[in-house]
Amino acid sequence: MTRGNQRELARAKSQKKQAEINKKKGSGDKGGNKGASLETRKQRDADIMREKQQKAKEKGEPSTSKQ
Repeated sequence: MTRGNQRELARAKSQKKQAEINKKKGSGDKGGNKGASLETRKQRDADIMREKQQKAKEKGEPSTSKQ
């Protein structure tokens, strides 16, 4: 148990380093965007927004789009 503190410090340092690496990644390399092109992401996001606006319109709530 003499190395317990060193392990914890090394683990914390590693987590901080991984967080920095993840910050520097482009949006195409993260999560649900991985492997998707910019155009694909734009199209997917536009479809999602259209669905949200349609649901809001059906409920009778004002939409959040700027016109």
